[in-house]
Amino acid sequence: MSIEHRSGLLPYLFAIASEDTNKPAPLVLFLHGARDRGNDLNVLLKWGLPRFVNESSPLTYFFAAPQLPEGQTWVERESDVIAFLDELIASHPIDPSGIILSGFSLGTAGAWQIAASHPSRFAGLVAVSGRVPKTLEPNQLAGLKEIPIQIFQGGKDEKLPIEDTQQIVDTLRGLGGTVDFTVLPEGDHFIADEVYGDSKLQKWLISQSRRQASVVV
Repeated sequence: MSIEHRSGLLPYLFAIASEDTNKPAPLVLFLHGARDRGNDLNVLLKWGLPRFVNESSPLTYFFAAPQLPEGQTWVERESDVIAFLDELIASHPIDPSGIILSGFSLGTAGAWQIAASHPSRFAGLVAVSGRVPKTLEPNQLAGLKEIPIQIFQGGKDEKLPIEDTQQIVDTLRGLGGTVDFTVLPEGDHFIADEVYGDSKLQKWLISQSRRQASVVV
């Protein structure tokens, strides 16, 4: 399907859900990694979830992927990401109870931070090749127990020790969270194509729903 290039608070890629436009559909909000920062949205389309969406038949969820300028992080732009999300919900038939936040590498750090700070906004979190920011407070981690989480990591990722990720998984499960941790044994840091192209994950993205969602009026 064709992804639109749009401008705004942050430039972004956007794809409309294939379902009846009068029926609210889920949204997958994707935060890219460090090497895709800049002012050219086409670099986001080279791999990972943006490429999967662009090369697929119309999907049953809305898709949005903002782009950071060089040198910035998603943690720094947390309030702008939430404002961006509010704008999307206000202008499209997006189901606010079905919003999935996903990130790769630098984007994963941002996704953890944003989800932990605004747990009532998201129906699920998908973290790929990224670590949890050490700045998160224990009470913020506790808030994540209400969000189903999928974590993916390459077994040969030299940037991320499996032990560190497992510790976070154990902590969240100890708090009562629902966390699936998948290690791709032969994968390195750049596993996004394999992760997002998996049919089980694609089904998971549209199967999550929050009972009490924050609705923007």
